[in-house]
Amino acid sequence: MIKKIAIFGSTGSIGQNALKVISNFPKKFKVTYLTANKSTEILERQIKKFSPKGVAVQNEKTYFELKKKFGKKLKLYFGETAFDEIIDDTTIDLVLNSIVGFAGLFPTVKALEKKKNVAIANKETLVVAGKIITEIVKKNNVNLIPIDSEHSAIFQCLIGEKNQSIKSLILTASGGPFLKLKENKFKSIKLKDALNHPIWKMGNKITIDSATMMNKGLEVIEAHWLFNISPKKIKVIIHPQSIVHSMVEFNDGSIKAQLGIPDMKIPIQYALTYPERFSNNFETPKFEKIGSLNFFEPDMKKFKCLQLAYDAIQIGGTSPVVLNAANEVATSLFLKEKISFIEIPNIIEHAILRHTSKQNPSLKEIEEIDLVTREKILSQYN
Repeated sequence: MIKKIAIFGSTGSIGQNALKVISNFPKKFKVTYLTANKSTEILERQIKKFSPKGVAVQNEKTYFELKKKFGKKLKLYFGETAFDEIIDDTTIDLVLNSIVGFAGLFPTVKALEKKKNVAIANKETLVVAGKIITEIVKKNNVNLIPIDSEHSAIFQCLIGEKNQSIKSLILTASGGPFLKLKENKFKSIKLKDALNHPIWKMGNKITIDSATMMNKGLEVIEAHWLFNISPKKIKVIIHPQSIVHSMVEFNDGSIKAQLGIPDMKIPIQYALTYPERFSNNFETPKFEKIGSLNFFEPDMKKFKCLQLAYDAIQIGGTSPVVLNAANEVATSLFLKEKISFIEIPNIIEHAILRHTSKQNPSLKEIEEIDLVTREKILSQYN
């Protein structure tokens, strides 16, 4: 049976890698829908190669350009209802959501509410609305399969295990480009330095998140909701080689780890094929050449964003919503070179401190708080 897949965010790094995986298994997968914002050139190539049933875009100019070229050959969707119309298609077996940031929340909610299995690379969804998302998953008896390499590793390590036997989850982090840089040198960090990740090739936003280690902070919150584990039992450890993708420590002293080279195609393929494993020709670790694997405690003072994420999930309620919104705005400002690197955690901390957290928020309240947080920060930099 061919698994029919809709890819949300097909022109980003995860989306493109997912399509590379899918192209290796033409008899196993069929791309039925693609969605993107405005990357016209990449999207056009994807349409020609995979011949989807429909395509949705958020950019009006892109929509009309595609309509001119493909309007008679496929269904084109545009605007706020685009995701609704796609998700209504009962033939979809799996939605892969790789939309970046808060924008990925509502497509995830809509897919799960329509009882679609979701492979999720959008960690912000669980950061801002973890309680709501996990309740929908349980109610509709659907799968929410993580794509992040760390969460995929934990997901794999926990198969066949019971939650009550878990002592801790250990998320590994590469440490990013500034692992060895002294804290007093952070004020001189330039954009090009922050975008120069030593291991992973990712989009700009997640690359900056890795440099500040906010990416790992968001992953702590995501792991809390995905695996129903207290944040106090979730540890972060620096592992520069990025071979051990994460570990699970059990009550009996045993530790399970999932290892592999730093290639996102591997966890993507697992999410697409779950619960099966398909053969591939991806590279595997050559331990005799790697030689040694190193692990260090993270410096929470130097990488303040990681501590802020722990603080936000400890407060709970809407604090992670503010954390995420402030981070997205601060990261965007840094990418536009309107603020310095060291201002990113300061902006986030200030936003959290002035926010009164609301427990058990609705989706509407989450959306409102996200918007207000962004507006308050942006008003200071216009």
